Amino acid sequence: MDVSIQRALNDKLYDKRKQGALDLERAIRDAVQTQDYERVGKIVQQLCHDFAYAVHQPHARNGGLIGLAAASIALGTEDVARYLREIVPPVLACFTDQDARVRYYACESMYNIAKVAKGEVLLYFNDVFDALCKLAADSELSVKNGAELLDRLVKDIVSESAATYISILEDPEKRALVQDSAIAETPDTSFDLPVAFSLPRFIPLLQERIYVLNPFTRTFLVSWVTLLDTIPDLELVAYLPAFLGGLFKFLSDPNRDVHIATQGALERFLNEIKKISKIRRGIAERNDGEVKEKKTGPSEVASLASSPSLESRKSNSTESDSNEEEPGSADDDWIPGQDVQVDHPKILEILVDFLDPASGSEEEIHLTALRWIDGFFEISPEDILAFAPRLLSQVLPAMASGMDQVRQAANRVNNSLMEYVNSFPDEPGAKEIRPSPLSRIPTSALLGGDSKSRPNSSANIRPAQSPDQELEAKKDEELVPSGPPSPGVLEPPRPTTELDYEATIGTLTHHFMNVHEATRAAALGWLIMLHRKAPRKVLATNEVTFPALLKTLSDPSEAVVTRDLHLLSQMSKNSEDSYFTTFMASLLQLFCTDRTLLETRGNLIIRQLCVNLSPERIYRILAETIEKDEDVEFASIMVQNLNNNLITAPELSDLRKRLRSFDAKDGQTFFVTLFRSWCHNAVSTFSLCLLAQAYEQAYNLLQIFAELEMTVNMLIQIDKLVQLLESPVFTYLRLQLLEPDKYPYLYKCLYGVLMLLPQSSAFAALKNRLNSVSAIGYLQVPPRMTIPPTPTAGFDRPNRLKTREEGSIRWTELLDKFKSIQDKAKRSKGLPSQNGGNRAPTPADMLELPNERAMAEASKNPRPISTESVPLRTNAPSHKPKSSLSNFSSRLARGVSQKNKK
Repeated sequence: MDVSIQRALNDKLYDKRKQGALDLERAIRDAVQTQDYERVGKIVQQLCHDFAYAVHQPHARNGGLIGLAAASIALGTEDVARYLREIVPPVLACFTDQDARVRYYACESMYNIAKVAKGEVLLYFNDVFDALCKLAADSELSVKNGAELLDRLVKDIVSESAATYISILEDPEKRALVQDSAIAETPDTSFDLPVAFSLPRFIPLLQERIYVLNPFTRTFLVSWVTLLDTIPDLELVAYLPAFLGGLFKFLSDPNRDVHIATQGALERFLNEIKKISKIRRGIAERNDGEVKEKKTGPSEVASLASSPSLESRKSNSTESDSNEEEPGSADDDWIPGQDVQVDHPKILEILVDFLDPASGSEEEIHLTALRWIDGFFEISPEDILAFAPRLLSQVLPAMASGMDQVRQAANRVNNSLMEYVNSFPDEPGAKEIRPSPLSRIPTSALLGGDSKSRPNSSANIRPAQSPDQELEAKKDEELVPSGPPSPGVLEPPRPTTELDYEATIGTLTHHFMNVHEATRAAALGWLIMLHRKAPRKVLATNEVTFPALLKTLSDPSEAVVTRDLHLLSQMSKNSEDSYFTTFMASLLQLFCTDRTLLETRGNLIIRQLCVNLSPERIYRILAETIEKDEDVEFASIMVQNLNNNLITAPELSDLRKRLRSFDAKDGQTFFVTLFRSWCHNAVSTFSLCLLAQAYEQAYNLLQIFAELEMTVNMLIQIDKLVQLLESPVFTYLRLQLLEPDKYPYLYKCLYGVLMLLPQSSAFAALKNRLNSVSAIGYLQVPPRMTIPPTPTAGFDRPNRLKTREEGSIRWTELLDKFKSIQDKAKRSKGLPSQNGGNRAPTPADMLELPNERAMAEASKNPRPISTESVPLRTNAPSHKPKSSLSNFSSRLARGVSQKNKK
């Protein structure tokens, strides 16, 4: 350069430096016209080393920057390309200068260079982008404004020529051939010249810068990601896994602009992935249709084309956005996006990681990740299946999130995943699966955790099916063939990726102890569905699952307990007797250890099991197990609970009817099984006899009651029994009081209960009931002809005990069993056992009716029974006759009043 130009570029005044730059521009133009490129090269080298790199001379650096811009303008677009390797690095080096004016002039200089170089600057895109990324967070406003101007220019250049521009420095002959083939619209693939902009080279830089925290830099990065995604030929979505994680973290930025821009970019990427998936699916279906057309004849093709199922499939496959082309318009058509390969598993792995609470992600990130995962069920559900265990471990807790949107999104993902898994074909022979017998689980292992540590949450009990509906469902299941399908029936294709049942069940079992009710209920719902689909795979983990299911019975939520019982019942259906027996034994063992569970959830558990399984089978197994139990106190409490449910539960109405009128041997065996176990509780045994209409046996039990210690608990049970006698369950018993000739022992039983009770409300209720029918026995009975007895049902015979003795029931042995168990209970309490021969007379003994011989004679000559206390009158008064107790009380009152008058 001339000395005058050097002096002007080094001046501290901007106007003189500008004048020097104009003089330098004219000098370089003259050199280019004379093709003196050697001098041009020396001038460029002098500007770089003597001016632009002069770190401690800010005026010289400013002069060098404006001089390099002037040199680029003088060289023009064609000639500047060969000098950009020397011009660009010093200008970018000034972007990091401490002086703000130097940084500003560097932006100005780079703007002029890029304006001249145009597509050639794309060779240095990574360096320019890195420098602009740093200047986006500059503290000086003027520098930031200059960087924004340069950024807009570079974006325009990238938008216009990033996908197709080839540098001038490439082989001119090959470049000319490529351009000619492009103009002729017949691309020649024999010449593969690289374009100036390389997305694979840029992605590592973007991956490095995507984790910045500055909001201005984040806004800059999001704008560039959005721009590059809008260029169709670049296909930035194929590199999405490289920077998706950092982009998701932008959602936690407090700056609202960053949040909105990031949401827009993520929404655009998700829609683009869906669009690519639809295009590829449409092409695959078109190819399948072409293969079928080649295999089938013309007539078959015409019939297939006219079928409604194919038409609906075509219409579904061609649904797309308004700007999307038809996937199968022609064989040679190229559809944008059909060759794009998106790594779905890597994207899903990033999304699942963001759902982990340990990642520290905010609710907004969780919500967006859940929406993306829900969208992937339309894109590639088979890829989600591999992440099902990890996904469930994060989605189930999110279903109890405090944020409504997160909770709703988690429910959608859970439902979508469950529907997809449920769409798989059932395991062959799923209806005939018989699980292997369980090993007895120690109760200490079942109660390893404290159930009270979970918060008590109230929930409504899910409406259960009635017994009739359950029987119909069982019949329908029996009608469905469980064997392999016939050769003519096509089975739906199995997915290429199968669900990891072991890991999934382990995850679900782990969430049984979650603090949130919704999570625990959802985990049980999953296990119910998985067991219905693949019983063998679920039962393979039974040694781990079964203790957890038993422990869940102590859950404070009734909805969770109901689902748990449904799953246990489902696993016990059509199972081996040993499996079911072990389940009932483990349940009793749990009740024995956790008495609070028995008090709070015992009735619910028993009733729900009776809804889902056979009530008779449940009661039979429980009775057999309780009979062998050595804990007399627990056996008595358990029998009392079972007896209360037997009397009051609507689910056991059929079982009560069978006990009231059974004539078959199976029914008698069932009664004997219950009686032998019910002997642990005296009042329950007595109520069982009343329920089965074995009134003579009930009266014999009352005889033994005198030998028992009449405790407060026993009196409370008798009080409850009297209240139950007034319930609709015992309507038949109250009506039988109208027929004392048929049911003589019924009166003795009820009067015996009355004598056992103290003066209380229950005593008064039972007394009023008996007084209302006490005069029936004194009414005049018209004579009737003697008719030889005919064999009738046990329900109509006056003495049902004799009828049953003709069968297989040994009533005396049952009474001996009752005595032995009650003696055992006394010994366990430390009380001496009493002897029946030396006992004192009881009120029940006073109520003994005439012997059988007298009863037989009375039946031959029916007439009113004479009594000394109450005289008979032919014309009975319309009002109810007073009882002896009421007469005594009235006489006593009159005596007291007369004494007071005296």
